[in-house]
Amino acid sequence: MKRDLDLIRKMVLTIEESESGWATALAVEGYTPSQLGYHAYLLLDAGLAKGADISSHGSKSPTALITSLTWAGHEFADAARDDTRWRKTRAIVIEKGGAITFELLRQLLTILMKGAFHLP
Repeated sequence: MKRDLDLIRKMVLTIEESESGWATALAVEGYTPSQLGYHAYLLLDAGLAKGADISSHGSKSPTALITSLTWAGHEFADAARDDTRWRKTRAIVIEKGGAITFELLRQLLTILMKGAFHLP
């Protein structure tokens, strides 16, 4: 399964919107439980969320149960929340070849965010 950065963004923003901060019943419209489980696993691996790896040998793919966002997860949410900034970032990625590392994505979002505040 390929990493879907749009799904990662949607999941982080959905978790952040939870009134309690807990994210144990995470659902994102248009995505299968398998896709959500795998991307939850990736969120844990990237340090954006806390939770538990619930993969087993019988699992179709690695999967995780997210409990909450980490500080880094909230930072990513702040950088990725603005739809215009997200679309501009995705357009740059597509223009430059369509693939990007997550760290570079965060840096690009941060650069565009700084620009919105007229910071060097």
